[in-house]
Amino acid sequence: MTLLIDEANRVRTLTLNRPAALNAFDEALYDATTEALRDAAANPDVAVVVITGSGRGFSAGQDLAQMQARITNDSGFTPGVHGFPGLIDALAAFPKPLICAVNGIAVGLGTTILGFADLVLMSTTARLKCPFTSLGVAPEAASSYLLPQLVGRQNAAWLLMSSEWIDAAEALRMGLVWRLCEPAELLAETRRHAELLASRPIPSLVAVKQAIAEPARREIAAARSREDGYFAELMGAQANAAALEEFSRGRSPRQ
Repeated sequence: MTLLIDEANRVRTLTLNRPAALNAFDEALYDATTEALRDAAANPDVAVVVITGSGRGFSAGQDLAQMQARITNDSGFTPGVHGFPGLIDALAAFPKPLICAVNGIAVGLGTTILGFADLVLMSTTARLKCPFTSLGVAPEAASSYLLPQLVGRQNAAWLLMSSEWIDAAEALRMGLVWRLCEPAELLAETRRHAELLASRPIPSLVAVKQAIAEPARREIAAARSREDGYFAELMGAQANAAALEEFSRGRSPRQ
């Protein structure tokens, strides 16, 4: 199963479960995560959702092999029901507290997804990267709006333009994450905070979340529209094609 779902004490934990691919999002994982979020939003017995990853990765972002197949119109590529847009729709609309427990490396969508979280706890050994310029593409998931709001314009510019790794201490300094935990303590600490929130009345949690999130919804939609336009223009262009070719040959795209 690409997504593991566990529920206890009104907390639903979604564990991205493609460890061999560092939990990169393929179409199946997009669909499973979207449906799990939608179900949690409507479920009166779920107060809080936690997202984490299995193995040594939180998420390596979009599956580059599937990205290449989509660009080249490979007959073996089958679009999902929801895909990337559906997942971002579900994250943007999610009405309850959302917590991310970053257990390992987070790349691309593995980092930009944090902009939709209400709380982010991160392992001291984890690292983050937004590799958009190394892949010759544009930002995604409203990160061009959410990251400047979260970490300030200059920190966001470095994250989105440099394609460099950010360690846990730097992520905390920037304000991208809320707490750092030792690896062995990350999930227990995350569950402790999630269960504290889940002990509160769900309508009150939803009211707080909506009051915080609602003013940004129009800006998030506008950012996504801009990003989609730039992404469509750049995807498959020379720099992106070269980066994906390097990946298909078993080499990492230039850093």
